[in-house]
Amino acid sequence: MVDIWSGLTQAFWLVFTLDPELVEIAGRSLQVTVSALVVACLIALPLAALVAVKRFRARRLVIAVLNALMGLPPVVVGLIVYVVLSRSGPLGVLGLLFTPTAMIIAQVIIIVPLIASIAHQSIRELWQEYHDLLISMNVTQGQKIRTLLWDSRRALLTAALAGFGRAIGEVGAIMIVGGNIDHATRVLTTAIALETGKGEFALALALGFVLIGLAVAVNLAIHWLGRTEREGRW
Repeated sequence: MVDIWSGLTQAFWLVFTLDPELVEIAGRSLQVTVSALVVACLIALPLAALVAVKRFRARRLVIAVLNALMGLPPVVVGLIVYVVLSRSGPLGVLGLLFTPTAMIIAQVIIIVPLIASIAHQSIRELWQEYHDLLISMNVTQGQKIRTLLWDSRRALLTAALAGFGRAIGEVGAIMIVGGNIDHATRVLTTAIALETGKGEFALALALGFVLIGLAVAVNLAIHWLGRTEREGRW
Protein backbone atom coordinates (compact mmCIF):
# COMPACT_ATOMS: atom_id res chain seq x y z
CA MET A 1 0.00 0.00 0.00
CA VAL A 2 2.90 2.32 0.83
CA ASP A 3 4.45 1.66 -2.60
CA ILE A 4 1.17 2.58 -4.30
CA TRP A 5 0.87 5.87 -2.46
CA SER A 6 4.54 6.61 -3.12
CA GLY A 7 4.06 5.97 -6.83
CA LEU A 8 0.97 8.17 -6.94
CA THR A 9 2.77 10.98 -5.11
CA GLN A 10 5.73 10.82 -7.47
CA ALA A 11 3.40 10.67 -10.48
CA PHE A 12 1.52 13.80 -9.40
CA TRP A 13 4.84 15.53 -8.78
CA LEU A 14 6.09 14.65 -12.28
CA VAL A 15 2.93 16.08 -13.81
CA PHE A 16 2.94 19.17 -11.60
CA THR A 17 6.61 20.00 -12.30
CA LEU A 18 6.28 19.22 -16.02
CA ASP A 19 9.01 16.59 -16.06
CA PRO A 20 11.02 16.99 -19.31
CA GLU A 21 10.70 13.32 -20.28
CA LEU A 22 6.97 13.39 -19.63
CA VAL A 23 6.52 16.57 -21.66
CA GLU A 24 8.59 15.16 -24.53
CA ILE A 25 6.57 11.94 -24.74
CA ALA A 26 3.24 13.75 -24.43
CA GLY A 27 4.26 16.28 -27.09
CA ARG A 28 5.32 13.57 -29.52
CA SER A 29 2.10 11.67 -28.92
CA LEU A 30 0.05 14.77 -29.68
CA GLN A 31 2.14 15.57 -32.75
CA VAL A 32 1.64 12.09 -34.21
CA THR A 33 -2.05 11.90 -33.37
CA VAL A 34 -2.96 15.39 -34.59
CA SER A 35 -1.03 14.82 -37.84
CA ALA A 36 -2.86 11.53 -38.38
CA LEU A 37 -6.18 13.20 -37.58
CA VAL A 38 -5.65 15.96 -40.15
CA VAL A 39 -4.76 13.47 -42.90
CA ALA A 40 -7.63 11.16 -41.92
CA CYS A 41 -10.15 14.01 -42.02
CA LEU A 42 -8.93 15.10 -45.47
CA ILE A 43 -9.68 11.57 -46.67
CA ALA A 44 -12.72 10.59 -44.62
CA LEU A 45 -14.90 13.70 -44.75
CA PRO A 46 -15.02 14.16 -48.56
CA LEU A 47 -15.48 10.39 -48.89
CA ALA A 48 -18.42 10.45 -46.47
CA ALA A 49 -20.03 13.35 -48.34
CA LEU A 50 -19.49 11.70 -51.72
CA VAL A 51 -21.07 8.43 -50.57
CA ALA A 52 -24.04 10.35 -49.13
CA VAL A 53 -24.66 12.41 -52.28
CA LYS A 54 -23.67 10.25 -55.23
CA ARG A 55 -25.66 7.20 -56.26
CA PHE A 56 -23.57 4.39 -57.75
CA ARG A 57 -23.81 0.63 -57.98
CA ALA A 58 -21.34 -0.25 -55.20
CA ARG A 59 -22.58 2.43 -52.80
CA ARG A 60 -24.12 0.00 -50.29
CA LEU A 61 -20.98 -2.11 -50.42
CA VAL A 62 -18.77 0.92 -49.68
CA ILE A 63 -20.93 1.85 -46.69
CA ALA A 64 -20.86 -1.73 -45.41
CA VAL A 65 -17.07 -1.90 -45.79
CA LEU A 66 -16.60 1.40 -43.92
CA ASN A 67 -18.78 0.16 -41.06
CA ALA A 68 -16.96 -3.17 -40.98
CA LEU A 69 -13.52 -1.55 -40.94
CA MET A 70 -14.45 0.37 -37.79
CA GLY A 71 -13.81 -2.87 -35.92
CA LEU A 72 -10.53 -3.66 -37.67
CA PRO A 73 -8.00 -4.92 -35.04
CA PRO A 74 -5.23 -2.31 -34.69
CA VAL A 75 -2.53 -4.98 -34.40
CA VAL A 76 -3.55 -6.27 -37.84
CA VAL A 77 -3.19 -2.75 -39.22
CA GLY A 78 0.22 -2.51 -37.58
CA LEU A 79 1.26 -5.82 -39.11
CA ILE A 80 0.12 -4.81 -42.60
CA VAL A 81 1.89 -1.43 -42.41
CA TYR A 82 5.01 -3.16 -41.06
CA VAL A 83 5.09 -5.60 -43.98
CA VAL A 84 4.55 -2.84 -46.54
CA LEU A 85 7.23 -0.56 -45.05
CA SER A 86 9.78 -3.25 -44.18
CA ARG A 87 12.95 -3.60 -46.24
CA SER A 88 11.48 -6.44 -48.27
CA GLY A 89 8.14 -4.66 -48.66
CA PRO A 90 7.00 -2.58 -51.65
CA LEU A 91 7.70 0.72 -49.85
CA GLY A 92 10.76 -0.40 -47.93
CA VAL A 93 13.02 1.82 -50.05
CA LEU A 94 11.45 4.88 -48.38
CA GLY A 95 12.89 3.91 -44.99
CA LEU A 96 9.75 4.88 -43.08
CA LEU A 97 9.58 1.93 -40.70
CA PHE A 98 10.19 2.82 -37.03
CA THR A 99 9.57 6.51 -37.66
CA PRO A 100 6.75 8.85 -36.63
CA THR A 101 5.57 8.79 -40.26
CA ALA A 102 4.91 5.05 -40.05
CA MET A 103 2.94 5.63 -36.86
CA ILE A 104 0.89 8.33 -38.56
CA ILE A 105 0.13 6.00 -41.49
CA ALA A 106 -1.09 3.29 -39.12
CA GLN A 107 -3.29 5.71 -37.18
CA VAL A 108 -4.77 7.12 -40.40
CA ILE A 109 -5.78 3.63 -41.54
CA ILE A 110 -7.36 2.94 -38.14
CA ILE A 111 -9.42 6.12 -37.79
CA VAL A 112 -10.49 6.86 -41.40
CA PRO A 113 -13.34 4.29 -41.32
CA LEU A 114 -14.50 5.58 -37.92
CA ILE A 115 -14.58 9.23 -38.98
CA ALA A 116 -16.11 8.43 -42.36
CA SER A 117 -18.90 6.29 -40.87
CA ILE A 118 -19.87 8.86 -38.24
CA ALA A 119 -19.67 11.72 -40.75
CA HIS A 120 -21.71 9.80 -43.32
CA GLN A 121 -24.63 9.41 -40.92
CA SER A 122 -24.75 13.16 -40.26
CA ILE A 123 -24.26 14.19 -43.88
CA ARG A 124 -26.88 11.71 -45.12
CA GLU A 125 -29.50 13.19 -42.79
CA LEU A 126 -28.62 16.71 -43.95
CA TRP A 127 -28.69 15.60 -47.59
CA GLN A 128 -32.26 14.36 -47.16
CA GLU A 129 -33.18 17.85 -45.96
CA TYR A 130 -31.23 19.74 -48.64
CA HIS A 131 -31.82 17.38 -51.57
CA ASP A 132 -34.69 19.15 -53.31
CA LEU A 133 -33.21 22.61 -52.78
CA LEU A 134 -29.77 21.76 -54.14
CA ILE A 135 -31.23 19.84 -57.09
CA SER A 136 -33.48 22.77 -57.98
CA MET A 137 -30.50 25.13 -57.89
CA ASN A 138 -28.72 22.90 -60.43
CA VAL A 139 -25.43 23.01 -58.51
CA THR A 140 -22.48 20.76 -59.33
CA GLN A 141 -21.52 17.67 -57.35
CA GLY A 142 -18.59 19.51 -55.83
CA GLN A 143 -20.80 22.39 -54.71
CA LYS A 144 -23.21 19.95 -53.09
CA ILE A 145 -20.41 18.29 -51.17
CA ARG A 146 -18.91 21.61 -50.03
CA THR A 147 -22.33 22.86 -48.88
CA LEU A 148 -23.04 19.69 -46.91
CA LEU A 149 -19.58 19.66 -45.34
CA TRP A 150 -19.91 23.28 -44.25
CA ASP A 151 -23.44 23.04 -42.88
CA SER A 152 -22.67 19.85 -40.97
CA ARG A 153 -19.37 21.17 -39.63
CA ARG A 154 -20.30 20.72 -35.98
CA ALA A 155 -21.23 17.07 -36.44
CA LEU A 156 -18.06 16.56 -38.49
CA LEU A 157 -15.99 18.09 -35.70
CA THR A 158 -17.56 15.58 -33.33
CA ALA A 159 -16.56 12.78 -35.72
CA ALA A 160 -13.02 14.14 -35.82
CA LEU A 161 -12.83 14.25 -32.02
CA ALA A 162 -14.01 10.65 -31.89
CA GLY A 163 -11.18 9.76 -34.26
CA PHE A 164 -8.72 11.64 -32.06
CA GLY A 165 -9.88 9.73 -29.01
CA ARG A 166 -9.39 6.43 -30.84
CA ALA A 167 -5.95 7.37 -32.13
CA ILE A 168 -4.49 8.83 -28.93
CA GLY A 169 -5.17 5.60 -27.03
CA GLU A 170 -3.77 3.25 -29.68
CA VAL A 171 -0.86 1.04 -28.61
CA GLY A 172 -0.75 -2.20 -30.65
CA ALA A 173 -0.18 -0.83 -34.14
CA ILE A 174 2.02 1.99 -32.84
CA MET A 175 4.27 -0.43 -31.00
CA ILE A 176 4.70 -2.59 -34.12
CA VAL A 177 5.49 0.12 -36.67
CA GLY A 178 7.14 2.62 -34.32
CA GLY A 179 9.31 0.32 -32.28
CA ASN A 180 8.93 2.46 -29.12
CA ILE A 181 12.35 4.05 -29.69
CA ASP A 182 13.42 6.53 -27.01
CA HIS A 183 13.48 10.18 -28.19
CA ALA A 184 12.16 9.07 -31.58
CA THR A 185 8.90 7.09 -31.61
CA ARG A 186 7.99 6.67 -27.94
CA VAL A 187 4.48 7.98 -27.23
CA LEU A 188 2.16 7.91 -24.24
CA THR A 189 0.67 4.45 -24.70
CA THR A 190 3.91 2.67 -25.60
CA ALA A 191 5.79 4.45 -22.81
CA ILE A 192 3.18 3.34 -20.28
CA ALA A 193 3.59 -0.28 -21.40
CA LEU A 194 7.37 -0.03 -21.20
CA GLU A 195 7.56 1.72 -17.83
CA THR A 196 5.05 -0.70 -16.30
CA GLY A 197 7.16 -3.63 -17.49
CA LYS A 198 10.26 -2.03 -15.94
CA GLY A 199 8.46 -1.46 -12.64
CA GLU A 200 8.72 2.35 -12.95
CA PHE A 201 5.19 2.95 -11.76
CA ALA A 202 5.65 6.64 -10.99
CA LEU A 203 6.38 7.63 -14.60
CA ALA A 204 3.83 5.11 -15.92
CA LEU A 205 1.14 6.62 -13.69
CA ALA A 206 2.13 10.16 -14.66
CA LEU A 207 1.86 9.23 -18.35
CA GLY A 208 -1.46 7.57 -17.58
CA PHE A 209 -2.76 10.73 -15.93
CA VAL A 210 -1.87 12.74 -19.03
CA LEU A 211 -3.53 10.18 -21.31
CA ILE A 212 -6.66 10.09 -19.15
CA GLY A 213 -6.74 13.88 -19.12
CA LEU A 214 -6.63 14.01 -22.91
CA ALA A 215 -9.33 11.33 -23.21
CA VAL A 216 -11.59 13.14 -20.73
CA ALA A 217 -11.05 16.46 -22.51
CA VAL A 218 -12.06 14.89 -25.83
CA ASN A 219 -15.17 13.28 -24.33
CA LEU A 220 -16.19 16.54 -22.68
CA ALA A 221 -15.73 18.34 -26.00
CA ILE A 222 -17.92 15.78 -27.77
CA HIS A 223 -20.58 16.08 -25.06
CA TRP A 224 -20.51 19.87 -25.23
CA LEU A 225 -20.77 19.89 -29.01
CA GLY A 226 -23.66 17.44 -28.98
CA ARG A 227 -25.55 19.42 -26.34
CA THR A 228 -25.12 22.78 -28.03
CA GLU A 229 -26.17 21.32 -31.37
CA ARG A 230 -29.41 20.01 -29.83
CA GLU A 231 -30.01 23.48 -28.44
CA GLY A 232 -29.63 24.90 -31.94
CA ARG A 233 -26.53 26.96 -31.21
CA TRP A 234 -23.34 27.34 -33.19
